[in-house]
Amino acid sequence: MRILGLDPGTATTGYGIVDVEEGEFTAVAYGTISTLAKTPMPQRLQQIQQELQQLIDEYQPDSVGVEEVFFGRNVTTAITVGQARGVLLLTVANAGLPIGEYSPPKIKDAVTGYGKADKAQVQLMVRNLLDLEETPRPDDAADGLAVAITHYHYQRFESLYD
Repeated sequence: MRILGLDPGTATTGYGIVDVEEGEFTAVAYGTISTLAKTPMPQRLQQIQQELQQLIDEYQPDSVGVEEVFFGRNVTTAITVGQARGVLLLTVANAGLPIGEYSPPKIKDAVTGYGKADKAQVQLMVRNLLDLEETPRPDDAADGLAVAITHYHYQRFESLYD
């Protein structure tokens, strides 16, 4: 099974692609889709859509996990991240792929066993679970891999009840 994990953002969207065979994870690719702040929002969203479509076409994932928006103090940031997230969801839906959506505490819990783990703990577990020599950089890429790992665990759990 090949899973694409997405950590939405307007400036930087993190992605991680993992293969899972008999419960063993292998990192296939990870990185970011980055847009320039001075670019108008419609063109930034278009760039995110186009680059995500290229990833889907190249890596042919079976399923996709997307992080839900964490609504903090900055409403403007939440709105722009929500716009990027909407583009991600639409692109994945148009590709006909199953989508799972996960809150940050669910991702932390699935990867570390503790829903309030800090970013460093999540990154360390991603590195260990994927048997990587170094922690994936930037943080957004590591987060994309964490979403992919989370998606696998939740899909496996749900399949037990089907």
